[in-house]
Amino acid sequence: MLSTVQSGALIGLDAMGVAVEVDYNPRGMTGFTIVGLPDTAVQESRERVRSALRNSHMDFPMKRYLVNLAPAEMRKEGPAYDLPIAMGVLAATEQIPAECLEGALFVGELSLDGTLRHVRGVMSFAYLTRELGFSALYVPECDAAEAALVEGIDVIPVPSLGHLVEHVFKLNVIPPYDRSRASTNPEPNLERLVDYSDVKGQEFVKRAIEIVAAGGHHALLSGPPGSGKTLIARALPGILPRLTPEEALEITRIYSVADMLPSGKGLAQRRPFRAPHHTISEAGLIGGGSIPRPGELSMSHRGVLYLNNIEKSYTPNPSHLTKRSE
Repeated sequence: MLSTVQSGALIGLDAMGVAVEVDYNPRGMTGFTIVGLPDTAVQESRERVRSALRNSHMDFPMKRYLVNLAPAEMRKEGPAYDLPIAMGVLAATEQIPAECLEGALFVGELSLDGTLRHVRGVMSFAYLTRELGFSALYVPECDAAEAALVEGIDVIPVPSLGHLVEHVFKLNVIPPYDRSRASTNPEPNLERLVDYSDVKGQEFVKRAIEIVAAGGHHALLSGPPGSGKTLIARALPGILPRLTPEEALEITRIYSVADMLPSGKGLAQRRPFRAPHHTISEAGLIGGGSIPRPGELSMSHRGVLYLNNIEKSYTPNPSHLTKRSE
């Protein structure tokens, strides 16, 4: 039997729709194959899904399974496909009704005992769910607060695969996440922020930084070591305007994709301050890679990017300059 479950793939800061097609052949040779440009983490889903189903007291017939992640030309990475593959297997083997998979998007990593673990980029998956016109997003329980920041969809916090099957048969219904628990206009967290009262002297510099903060300008701090350049720069986020709800959502989405949101936190509460080392690579600063990830420029969005020892950060290659002049 063939079943289809909707999921998604992270491409940069956005999520693209992925259809997880599971074909179960009871007459074929025993095997479990995943196709559609999966990486190693996706290939390992076979063992996690098999153990999770058995430890959740579900049947896993030792027959032929073929899982296709469509579209096939888009690379798939990460363990977020565990839950949709498991639900596809259950539907293909007629252990759950296929109708329960319609109008919903599934993401989540499975433990061997069937519990669901955190996955990155949940907020982007929530936006994708709304864009596709689906009504529900099934996510790990620990990620529900983050996904609930996106309005217009029901976020179902799933503690385990067994609970989800009970929910499908309406034996133990999982209520949608209560959005009143997720603040959309948080109070700024002032802990660990440097205050300008800690900076002694340097009145002209502090006045210049106030102008920078008011106008959103750039600043170049020059001086001998120990003169307070870094301390003054670290105090800058403390005098920037409070985050608007829209700005907080933008920052939260970036940090969600980068998997750098604090555990148990929802919306970002303060402007970021990023101070990468001067030896950082181009991909680390700008972002990118074979699987695009945000760089320090993106991580400092709506906040402060502090480049210390900037004269050491980039040394032109004389050969490159020669080729350009020619």
